[in-house]
Amino acid sequence: MWADKTLFLSPSFIQLMATHYKTSLASLDFKKQGRKVCRVVNSWVGKETDGLITELLDPESVSNSSSRLIIANALCFKGVWKHKFDASMTYNRVFYLLNGTSIRVPFMSSMKAEQFVSVFDDLKVLRLSYKQGRDKKRQFSMYIFLPEAEDGLPALIEKVASEPGFLEDKLPKRKVKVRVFMIPKFKISFMLEASKVLKELGVVLPFSRCDANFTNMVDSPSDEFPSDELYIDNMFHKAFIEVNEEGTEAAAASSGRLI
Repeated sequence: MWADKTLFLSPSFIQLMATHYKTSLASLDFKKQGRKVCRVVNSWVGKETDGLITELLDPESVSNSSSRLIIANALCFKGVWKHKFDASMTYNRVFYLLNGTSIRVPFMSSMKAEQFVSVFDDLKVLRLSYKQGRDKKRQFSMYIFLPEAEDGLPALIEKVASEPGFLEDKLPKRKVKVRVFMIPKFKISFMLEASKVLKELGVVLPFSRCDANFTNMVDSPSDEFPSDELYIDNMFHKAFIEVNEEGTEAAAASSGRLI
């Protein structure tokens, strides 16, 4: 969290954030040093995502006197395949796009005889495991859902969003014998202003000047900045993932600006 020097957060809120969310707080001059605030936030995001995401906030998004508080979070993942792909078996093959056209992209191939796969009438699901990390309590895997129809992705997304338990019911439970299988190498970066999406999901009150209630966050509000007028102005989210023969690197970061 980064707070403008004119905003005094309550000690109980600061303790809650530090104890339960492991969050640190810095006080900066938003009004005079808006661009510096942006650099500080972006630098923190870059460090927490191991350099995969470096520009979450635009300098102009903070350079105004109304900004009071910025809250951000970030995560980073790096996994090595339990069974790596042989780079010498990576060849360009046809990949179908949402607009109905196709392109040729590098596909990684594997000849491993048994894989975790489940097959249904309209899709197949593949599970690829990562090597066990230092965290012995958790084991990570990637699940790839492949619709049978070349234009089947929108229908698949609709089922995921509307049918509770859809994903869990489709996950492979056992290994089956396969011949060669292929998945594309890819690198994707994506960013959006998330406020509209959250409102469509029903998260409305925090974005309303009239209805937002952050009273318990603020200690001794002033007439100039009453706590009952504090609300979220915007939220930005950015994600990155790269999948190759060695494994996967992924990161995501979000930030919310309160005014």
